[in-house]
Amino acid sequence: MKNKQKRLNQAGFSLIELMIVIGILGLLIGLVGPKLIANFDKAKVDTTKVQMKQISTTLKTYRLDCGQYPTSDQGLDALVAKPTAQPECKNYNPKAYLDKRIPKDAWDQDFLYNSDGNTFEIKSTGSDRKVGGADFDADISVSDSD
Repeated sequence: MKNKQKRLNQAGFSLIELMIVIGILGLLIGLVGPKLIANFDKAKVDTTKVQMKQISTTLKTYRLDCGQYPTSDQGLDALVAKPTAQPECKNYNPKAYLDKRIPKDAWDQDFLYNSDGNTFEIKSTGSDRKVGGADFDADISVSDSD
């Protein structure tokens, strides 16, 4: 009977042991967590830059066919469907330049597009979704000269 009672007293963890484990886990999360979040933010910025470069390359293909970039009025939608607004593109690719839709930035926002037909700029407002900002909130842009 005493052996059975002794085994019951030894089963499980003591409160102090559990508190030590929870403390160690808290320290690890405190040290590793910020690094993971920073890497996640950097990955979103990098993803957005890649998307913008791909759109930029597609715009340059459009210019080869049409003689100019889509204007701001025509927008990036000109890469998905032949624009109806002037100026007309006589050599528009019948399969369009992008499949079905314009990609969004890593924060699920539409890219801002500005063009006079001769030059263009594509912009993302970053994680804060506002013009301006710093660090991961900073605007990201690509132009025809990049």
